[in-house]
Amino acid sequence: MNSADTDDSIVAVLSSIGLSEASIRTYLALLSRGESTTRPLAEDAGITQRAVYDIVERLADRGLVHVNDHASPTTVRAVSPDEAISGLTSQLDSIRPELEERFVETAPQTTDIQMIKSRETVLKQLHEAVETASNEVLLSIPAFLYPELEPTLKIASERGIFILLILSGPNELDETPESFDSVATAVRRWKQDLTVVSVVDNETAMIGDPALLSDTNTTEEYVSLSQRHLAGSVAGLYLSGYWPASTEVFVVDPEELPRTFGWFRRALLYATLHYHAGQNLHATIETTTDDTISGLIIDLRQALVEPFNNEFALEQVFVVESDAGSLTIGGPGSFAEDYEADSVTLRPLE
Repeated sequence: MNSADTDDSIVAVLSSIGLSEASIRTYLALLSRGESTTRPLAEDAGITQRAVYDIVERLADRGLVHVNDHASPTTVRAVSPDEAISGLTSQLDSIRPELEERFVETAPQTTDIQMIKSRETVLKQLHEAVETASNEVLLSIPAFLYPELEPTLKIASERGIFILLILSGPNELDETPESFDSVATAVRRWKQDLTVVSVVDNETAMIGDPALLSDTNTTEEYVSLSQRHLAGSVAGLYLSGYWPASTEVFVVDPEELPRTFGWFRRALLYATLHYHAGQNLHATIETTTDDTISGLIIDLRQALVEPFNNEFALEQVFVVESDAGSLTIGGPGSFAEDYEADSVTLRPLE
């Protein structure tokens, strides 16, 4: 990943946690200085000094900076990168109290949300999640756990499951592309500890601290949930935060065309691989409104494989030149696009 791509990834992640463009410029400028008064910080970020005061207060509320307003002039100090990453990693864990509260208030007699305290139960559910997937698995696990899950992942991959895998932690691991062939669709690496996440078919999810998988004496718990809207929220955090912030180590070769895809993200990823290889593509897309969109693909916007070119977090879009003009088609839950896809058929053009 080059410097420009890295900057784009950083901006995308900071945007996904709610920072404005001016706040991001200010925060990155402060990281480069370590500590600064507001005047040079305003000059670096290209904003007014008055705006800097408001921004650094909001950054301080998020735990990203420390403001010393007892000094004259006021000084601002960036927290360490470890603290910043820890703050990002805690995003998923931070929703745990809300999940517990929802469980109590909505349907305490059901098993839609479960708290798990056993390492064996977590491992069993991870295996079962991959084994029972119908379309997609989004997975973030410690690197030391990969050898244990590799056979299960390989079987799922061989039966056509779309698998995005993040391996985290400092453990040594064979990261050659050949080591992940036939195991996952794409693999990325995060060298520090990261929350364990699994999301299957946007319907079920599990999140928790990796410490439970390595320390039997820990008091950490996992949250397992089977409510579609909550699982979709976890998938959104995975795709907008963890995935773009990690480093790409493997992407599968594109599937031969023509082919019809019933899972939108799979269609988008393979279309992107062909598109990056210089292949012109024709798409026939059946939409959820029973319309058929057909035409040349003139653009693809995504953050699944490098280089990313999405314009906002979670943007996943086909742009097709149809008889009705240029149309945008998104996946499940699309709100900014012209249509939501139900299936996508891709064929190459000579």
